[in-house]
This record gives sequence, structure tokens and C-alpha cells, in this order.
Amino acid sequence: MYVTYKYKMYSRCDRNKYLHREIDAFAGVYNHFIALHKRYYRRFKKYPGKFRMINHLAKLKKTVRFSHWRLLPSQALQNVIERIDFGYQKFFVKDNKRPPKFRSKFKYKSYTLKQAGYKFLDGNKMRIGERVFRYHKSRDFDVDRVKTVTIKRDRVGDLWLCVVVKAEAFKSFIVKTGKTAGFDFGLKTYLTASDGTKIQSPLFFNRNSRKVKKAHRNLSGKKKGSNNRHRARVNLARVHRRVANQRKEYHWQLAYQLCKEYDVMCFEKLNIKAMKQLWGRKINDLGFSDFLTILKYVAKKTGKHVTQIKQGLPSSKTCSACDNVKENLELRERTFHCCQCGLEMDRDLNAAINIHRWGRPPVAEVA
Repeated sequence: MYVTYKYKMYSRCDRNKYLHREIDAFAGVYNHFIALHKRYYRRFKKYPGKFRMINHLAKLKKTVRFSHWRLLPSQALQNVIERIDFGYQKFFVKDNKRPPKFRSKFKYKSYTLKQAGYKFLDGNKMRIGERVFRYHKSRDFDVDRVKTVTIKRDRVGDLWLCVVVKAEAFKSFIVKTGKTAGFDFGLKTYLTASDGTKIQSPLFFNRNSRKVKKAHRNLSGKKKGSNNRHRARVNLARVHRRVANQRKEYHWQLAYQLCKEYDVMCFEKLNIKAMKQLWGRKINDLGFSDFLTILKYVAKKTGKHVTQIKQGLPSSKTCSACDNVKENLELRERTFHCCQCGLEMDRDLNAAINIHRWGRPPVAEVA
């Protein structure tokens, strides 16, 4: 298993301009090969393949027109083609996905170095190419276990160093409690546990909506192409980044809190796209999918278990006492009332109990 460490590079370093230029150069390489893929398909009606494009890249670097590509790291150039191939493979498997498209320099964000092109020095310094850069080293990592290094640029314009390291076997540092529970996601109540515990929705975007509106209003009043508009755009990106960081920090804290209290946690697979069509921005603000990804990582790290029942099961419409399905249950009905056995309880609590019953693994698998 691999772990990614993310460090912010010194923002007032004059040498950062070279990294920005390299990212812009890789954006040109990316767009050139996107055009090659489209042209090849129009002519031969088939996909050219990753290795054919890599061989073509080596030929292009020998020409006068693309001689400047020789200054870029060779493995990072190959990684650009691998990214395009990965996007097309996803497009071939899932018809609802769009193929990779052209990206402007503003939207192209990163490039990846593999075995060569970088070297970590003492302290918080590293050499990329022939230049030395500094970064905020908040925690140590084993240099000998580094797999890849990615230079990433966010919408604000700050540079980040993402180091992928091969992790050692996790050692569980949280005592097992023997408790299991099912959890139901909600809009007003973020999580409802089968034991009655409720966690309210943080809604960080709503909390910062005034700052976002003010930044948008400030941006709309600036002339396009001016320096003032650029500063207003950066300010808007900084506000959105702050909201995203708050949401991510909340997800990490909640994941560790649940892993301390429960050994087995059962959830329901949700159709996020359909939920976005109904409730829109609020689903993005809650970040259900991101939270589950973080929770699964923390559970593996602490020796706990996370299970998911298959999508489409009527967890809210099924009575947790007699298994009677109430087909005409509307979304506005927040209290579940069973016509057969007379059970009456909170709708989300009833769904959490059903998720716990259907998703709880046997005791032998948990031990």
C-alpha cells in the first residue's frame, strides 16, 4: 500500500517560476497528443495505443520543431501519455464518461517524476533538474521508499509537492470495542447511527456563503484581462480552497472518531449523480463519497471494518421489526409508521437499523 504526503513549497521562492513554466510546457505536450489521438482515429478508425504514442514521442524529440521537449524530464513526458491513455481506458469501459479533451495552461495542474529527475537533500530541500527548491516539511518520510514525486499547482497559484511513499504494514493503535453499527446519510443530519447517535451536517459552504458571494461580486466587476481581475480570481480560489480544507479536516476527524467507537461500520451505496440532480450543491457540500474514501483508509489503518450494502435496497421503506415494505413512503415523511406491526420511529433511524442488519458481516470475518 502507498501513502501520499503533501507539502507546500515555499511561495516566495524566485525559482518557482521555472516549475510554473514546466507545467505550462507539459500542458502543450498534453494538448499535442490529444490532437494526435483525434487525428489518428479520424484516419484509421481505431485507438493508437499507449506504446505507439510513446515511440512517436521519442521521434518528435529528435526534430527541430519539438527540440525544446528535450529539456523536460523524459519519464514525466511519458507520464503525460499514460494519463491520456488512462482517460481513454475509462471512456472505453464506461460509456457515460467523456474522452480526454484539450486543457488550457490554466487548467493543467501537475506533472509527475518517477525514478529520475529529482533528489531529496538534507532538511527541507530537494533538487528538481538542476535547481534546488525548498518546501514546508511538516513530517518525515522514508526517502528510500519514495515511488513518485508530483509537482502540483492549485487554482490559487501555489505549488505543492506530493510524495508517494510505500507504506509499511499498519499497526493498529486503537483498542477494539466490539461495537457494530449501521449509518444512514442524510441532508440535515449528516449521519444517523443504528444505536441512536446523530451527527449534524456541517455545511461549510453555507457557513462561508457570504465570503463566496463577496468574492464573486468583486470578480464580476473587474475588466477581463486586467491585473485586478487576476487578483480577484485568486482571491475567489483562495476562499473555495479554505472551504474545501475545512470540509476535509472535518471528514478526517469524524473518521477517527467513528473508528474509535465502532469496530464494524455499515453504509449504503448511494447514487450520487441522481442525488445531485435533486439537491444540487448541497450534496457537493456534504461530500459523502470523499468521507467514505477517508473512512476506509482510517479503518484499514486502525484495524476496523467498513462494509457497504448494494445500491437500491429500500432501507428507508422497510420496517426494521417485521420487514414490511411501505411503497408509498414520501420523502417529506420524517417518521416511519408501519401499518402491519405498528412500529413508529424516526425514518433515518429505521434506515440505519436496516443497513446494520443487511451489511453486518459474520463474526468469523471480523475476528
